[in-house]
Amino acid sequence: MKTKLKKARNAFDQVFEQIIKDHEYPTDRDKKSVQYSEDFVDMLLSHMHQAMDQQEQDHFIDRTNVKAIISDMIAGAFETSGVALEWAMSELLRHPKDMKKLQQELTDVVGMNRFVEECDLPKLHFLDMVVKETLRLYPPGPLLVPRESSQDICIDGYHIKKKTRILINAWAIGRDPKVWSENAEMFYPERFSDSDIDIRGHDFRLLPFGSGRRGCPGIQLGLTTFGFALAQLVHCFDWKLPIGMSCDDLDMTEAFGLSIPRSKHLLAIPTYRLSNKA
Repeated sequence: MKTKLKKARNAFDQVFEQIIKDHEYPTDRDKKSVQYSEDFVDMLLSHMHQAMDQQEQDHFIDRTNVKAIISDMIAGAFETSGVALEWAMSELLRHPKDMKKLQQELTDVVGMNRFVEECDLPKLHFLDMVVKETLRLYPPGPLLVPRESSQDICIDGYHIKKKTRILINAWAIGRDPKVWSENAEMFYPERFSDSDIDIRGHDFRLLPFGSGRRGCPGIQLGLTTFGFALAQLVHCFDWKLPIGMSCDDLDMTEAFGLSIPRSKHLLAIPTYRLSNKA
């Protein structure tokens, strides 16, 4: 096991080193590019070997710290987006009418001669409903990030002592029939039609990214990645379950963990649907 872990660590380290070197020594072509601009890695590198603050003169950000933060960013973005995408495709396959409705919206807004572009996302209103409904039922981090109470407090008759570890069950909140009516367990994107429910932490009925200063810092990246990837998959392909499997046969069992992936990976058959010009 140690040998395998060292091999994996070295492979990741090479990737992180290359990312850092690309930012330390950008090519002339990169510098001349109109799209070239400083990003999060550039910001981290600019703070290397500097004291974190006046009170902590002995604490510095070094190269290892930069690699660790890059690792967290990649792992967080990959796992959560991948889990949410697989659940969304699963529900759309179980609900062919919703799949067709989303494809029709993509056809009307994007057309059949090109791929979806990021600038198309604000115009895709049903896609936004599908994204919200998926994150309501399957928040990638079901218990969010652990919190700690800063003082003694009493909430709804419950006394919570200072320094208590608190877990927020976003999974249960998203399925509460008192909030979402009796069809809370049902995949129904239209529940967000003409709805003012916010997904960015301002509405406690829907908290897939948490809320406040400790909310997920990658919320914009996560929503864009998830919506963009889902739009591409649904727009470019028609999807069917393997021969002999019906919508009702699809196993929707969740696997327990820090995230809630499917217990069995989704298996589906794609058929290209765009024109040859795309």
